[in-house]
Amino acid sequence: MLDLTLDVFRRAGYALGSLSTESRRLVFPCPEIGMTFLIVRPTDVPTYVEYGAADVGIVGKDVLMEQDSDVYEPLDLQFGACRIAVAALKGQASRDRLSSKIRVATKYPKIAERYFNQRGVSVEIVKLYGSIELAPLVGLADRIVDLVETGNTLKAHGLVEVECIAQSTARLVVNRASLKLKHAVVTVLIKKLWVVNCVLGSRTGAPRKSLRGVRRTVKRART
Repeated sequence: MLDLTLDVFRRAGYALGSLSTESRRLVFPCPEIGMTFLIVRPTDVPTYVEYGAADVGIVGKDVLMEQDSDVYEPLDLQFGACRIAVAALKGQASRDRLSSKIRVATKYPKIAERYFNQRGVSVEIVKLYGSIELAPLVGLADRIVDLVETGNTLKAHGLVEVECIAQSTARLVVNRASLKLKHAVVTVLIKKLWVVNCVLGSRTGAPRKSLRGVRRTVKRART
C-alpha cells in the first residue's frame, strides 16, 4: 500500500521530498513539514506506533485484527480494499460438517481460530508465512484463511471462497500518548486525510464517517 499511502499524503498537502518507493532507504526526514517517515513491514506498523517509535501509521485492518495492538484507529482510509476469507478445494466446501476437526493453514492464526471457535467448529491451526494456497493441494490443510483481493490466485489453484470473515482496508492508527501530547498536529493530520478520503470516496460512492464523528472519537480517545 506504499504508493497509495504516498499519494494520499501528497493530496493532503504534505511535501514528501525524496521519499520514493524506488529507494532502499527506510527513514526519510521531511523537515519542511516537520515530519519523518519510516517505511516498515506492514506487520510491524502497529508495534512501532504502539510503543511510540512512530506517532501515527497506516496499516491494513487485517493486521490490526490479528495483532490486537493497543493503538487508536480514528480513520478508515478506504484504499487497499480486500477481504479475509476462508477457502477450500472446489468440491470440499462442506467438509467441516463431516469431520470432528479440520486443519486450517493461515498466516492469521488468531483471526482463524476466533472465527471457527465462534461457529463451534474444532480446528487445528497450521501457521504459514506464504504460499498459503499450496496447503490444500498437498494435503497439509482442509481450509485456508487468507487475504483475497480479486480471487484470481484462488481460482488458479482450484480453490473456492467459502466464507468472508471480514473486509480489510487501510487504517490510520495513532499512538495513544501522541494523541494527547501532540494533539494539535495529529488532529490536523487526521482532518487533512479525512478531506482527501471524502474527495476520493465521492468518486467511488464509498461511505465516509463525518468529520464531526471523527472529532468525537478523537475526543473520546483523549479522555
